[in-house]
Amino acid sequence: MGIIIKSEQEIALMRQAGRINATVLEALARAVRPGVATRQLDRIARDMLRSAGATPAFLGYPNPNPFLADASYPAAINASINDELVHGIPGRRRLTEGDILSIDCGTVYEGYVGDSAITVPVGRISAEARRLLDVTQEALRRAIEACRPGNHLGDISATIQEWVEGQGYNVVREYTGHGVGRDMHEDPSIPNWGKRDRGAPLRPGMTFALEPMVTVGPPDLVVRADHWTVATADGGLCAHFEHTVAVTDGAPEILTLP
Repeated sequence: MGIIIKSEQEIALMRQAGRINATVLEALARAVRPGVATRQLDRIARDMLRSAGATPAFLGYPNPNPFLADASYPAAINASINDELVHGIPGRRRLTEGDILSIDCGTVYEGYVGDSAITVPVGRISAEARRLLDVTQEALRRAIEACRPGNHLGDISATIQEWVEGQGYNVVREYTGHGVGRDMHEDPSIPNWGKRDRGAPLRPGMTFALEPMVTVGPPDLVVRADHWTVATADGGLCAHFEHTVAVTDGAPEILTLP
């Protein structure tokens, strides 16, 4: 398909979708505390999206495994705890003091998608977990800053990799950022590793979901028995932050802000 350049009108709609998504994530972050079941967070997200005239982008999304195409995603959000990186299915599991919780949410509004994620502490967390969150969030900030005309896709990827590995952590290789617009996953794929000055040059109107995924230990991953939840193979902590971003003539615009 190639990279789709969005018009100003399309970016305006993506901005509205992104604001709704960010507002939902803010509310979920406030609701996170020990004793809360992850399905309670999913219910909050569903109610808020409905009230905003939007729909959840994740609900009913087909499984990427072609042999499980009928096993569509059953929730509005991903709720991934500790060693779970992405695609955790909300359920009866209750959060406990010291957990870290990655919440990924996608919103469809007027046919356009806003996609973002946060990793939040549950009560007081360890110094190791706090540093992991800080490093991952900083990787996203640096990646966003790299989304300027004159740079290439590889500059975004290299920026993430250089920062994360320089801090002693690892970037996940099996899952990537991506283009976003009318579809949640559009071209291009944006890995969290790469070489500078490689890949397509960045142009105004490109819209990306950037999502550094960082592990404390090796970046090897496994898919759990529910066929959705992706976790670290060694059981180590991991974190995930994401924003939808538009390339402009100057500074990049974060579309998933409240």
